[in-house]
Order: sequence, then structure tokens, then C-alpha cells
Amino acid sequence: MLASVKWIFTSWKADRTGEEGDRMLGQVSRNRPRALLIDERQEEIRTLAALMQRNQWQLSWATNGKRGLQLALAFVFDIILLEVRLSDMDGFAACRMLKESSITKDVPVIFLTHAGGIQDRLEGLACGAVDYLVKPCAPEEVMARIRIHRKLVPRPASDEVDCPERLPYDQMILRVAIRYIRENLSEQFSLEEIARHVGVYEKKLSSIFRRHVGVTVFTWVREERLRRSMELLVNSPLSIQDIAEEVGFCSACNFITAFRLRTDRTPNQFRKESMDRKTRTSQFKKGERCALI
Repeated sequence: MLASVKWIFTSWKADRTGEEGDRMLGQVSRNRPRALLIDERQEEIRTLAALMQRNQWQLSWATNGKRGLQLALAFVFDIILLEVRLSDMDGFAACRMLKESSITKDVPVIFLTHAGGIQDRLEGLACGAVDYLVKPCAPEEVMARIRIHRKLVPRPASDEVDCPERLPYDQMILRVAIRYIRENLSEQFSLEEIARHVGVYEKKLSSIFRRHVGVTVFTWVREERLRRSMELLVNSPLSIQDIAEEVGFCSACNFITAFRLRTDRTPNQFRKESMDRKTRTSQFKKGERCALI
């Protein structure tokens, strides 16, 4: 058994192709639980790996975030153990992408990491992890927590992923970025902050937006702010100043200028026209009901 563990930790190196890992996954028994370990420091969890194998767990390994995401989307896992400090992206970004895909969103993620600050712990739980453990920790405790979380999530009947929503990697990044922007629309964020949230460089994120959306990141952000402001103008009693703040403009004056350039009318004019249309529609429907009576 220890020889088998040693084989995993010595043969599956970061520079190996994904095909070798996929073949290993395809050869394992379907009756045993399966764990994905995303961690660059193999030696730090060697004892845990041995304990998991003694408890009949099948282990698959990825030494960077991107490869971990590829494996998680290709095969069914019962648990994912994730390090925060990865070379290509932080583990928080990887966790957000796992939770964005319908294939992996229900798989329990446990952070097993050296990042032990309170802000790290809070961010890890906020991005969807079910647990957060700081290294070094007792393998027996990790194993106990794995058992608990596995019981809470039923295992799929098949080990092969058969899902219509198999998102390409770039589109997963795009989806997580858009969710972050929408959830923080009132904030003044930078391109660097958005890129860090999704675990890529700024140029990569800009390229993804241009390729899939057809505009730059901040052109999309401006359009989203104006779209949201239109919803609020029609469906809420908020003042122009409050709406400007809610959608992330520095001042009501900046908001009015941007809105007029986009719609050729002021926010107040847009609100009045929208309310007039609603009134006419309501009166028309009321007249139709009277006619039917």
C-alpha cells in the first residue's frame, strides 16, 4: 500500500501530460470513494494520503490550479482537498470556478493550507468551501472531517461526467468575473482586483472579455451599471443620487452624463417615460377586462 502511495507522489509530476492522470482515473474501481488533491507540496500531505488509501480512498493529484480544474470537470470526485497557495492561481479563485460549474458545484471542497489568517479563513468559506484546515494538522482529524462532509453529499450513480454544461476554461473565468462584478457593482474596483479574484493576469482577463463578449472589461462594467440603473429607475423609488451610488458612479453628475450619452435622455426623463408606458399598459389591460365582462 505504501508503495502505491509512493508511486502517486513520485510519478505524477507537474510536467506530466494530463493523459497519464486521465488513464489512472480510468483504471480505478468505481466502488471506492475518490478524492482530488490540488497541492504543489506533495511531501506535506504524504501521511494523509497513506491514511486515505488505507481507508479505501482513490487519490488523484494535480500540482496546479488549472490542471485541478480540468480533472474536476472530467471525472466525478467525492471530495476535493485544495491548497490556497498555488503557482498559477490562488486556491480561492480555483474554488470559485469549481462552484460556478454545474458539474462540480456540489462537490465538497476542503481547504488544507498554510494560509491560516482569519481573513484567509473567511474568504475560503465565503467562496464555497465546506471546511478550512490549517497545516500542519493531524491526518486523523482531516480524515474525520472528510467522512462527515462525504455523508452530507450523496455520490452520483456514475463516475463519468455526463452534463450538457461542460464549460471551457475561459468561459468559466468569464462567468466568475461577471458574477464578481455584479455582486460588487457599487464598488470602485480595478482590473487588477477582478483578475486576482478569478486567478488570472490582467491581460488574460481582458483577452477573454474581448473574445467572448466583444468589448473590454470596463466597457462591459459601464454597460452593466447603466443596465442596472435602468432597472432601478423603473422598479424602485430610489433617488438619482442613491441609484448613482448603488451602481458604482462617483457622483450623480457623472451618472447623469453617462446615462444621457447612452440613452439620449436624462434618468428622470427615462423614469417618467417608463412610468407613463406602464400606466398606459395598465389602463389598456383594464379596458380589455371590462370589455370581456
